[in-house]
Amino acid sequence: MLRDDDGRLLRGRRTRVKLRDVARALIGERGFDGATLRAIAERAGMGASSIYRHVRSKEELLVWELSDLQDEAWTRFRREDDRKRPTRERVLRFAEHQFELLASRSDFTTIALRALTFPEERVARQVLQLHDRTIGLLAEILMTGRKQNDLAQGLDVLAAARVLFFATLGPRTDWANGQLDEAGCRRAVARAVELVFDGIGPR
Repeated sequence: MLRDDDGRLLRGRRTRVKLRDVARALIGERGFDGATLRAIAERAGMGASSIYRHVRSKEELLVWELSDLQDEAWTRFRREDDRKRPTRERVLRFAEHQFELLASRSDFTTIALRALTFPEERVARQVLQLHDRTIGLLAEILMTGRKQNDLAQGLDVLAAARVLFFATLGPRTDWANGQLDEAGCRRAVARAVELVFDGIGPR
C-alpha cells in the first residue's frame, strides 16, 4: 500500500537523477567552474529557484556522482574478492579499487577533498558520509580476517578500519593536490597499509 507521500518521494528521486545526469554532461562540456547551478537548472527544464529544493550547491551534485562511482567500485571489488585470501592482500586490492575510482574523476575528487576544509557546510558532511561508508566496508573485510585468525586477537575492527582509511587518505590527498604522481600515490598507499598491518597483524 502506497503512503500519501510516496508519489512525491518518487518524483523527487527522479528529479535528482535527472539533475545528476544533466550536471555530468554540462561539467563535461564546460568544466566544473563553468557549469553553474542556473545553467544546470535551465538544461533540466527547471526554474533557477526550483533547483534549490533538491540541491544547494554544485558540490552536492558532485557528491552524488562520487557516491555512484563508489558503489560501482565496491561492486567490482566484491565481484573479484576472494575471502580466503590474506586480509592484507584483500585490503590492498580494495585500496586499488578505491584509487581507480578516484583517478577516473580526479577533478571531482580534488573538489570533494577541498570541501572538507569547510566542515560546517552540508557538502562536507556528505563527503564525510562517503568516508564512513568506506570505513564500514573496510571493517567488514577486517571482520572476516579476525574470524580467520588473520589479525591480532581482540582487535577493534572499527578502530582499525578508521586507521586504515585515514592512513591511505593522506597519500590520496597529496595526489589530488598534485604533490604525488599516480605511481607515487599507489606506492604510498601500499606502504601505509603495510605499516598499519605491522600493528594489527597476528602476533
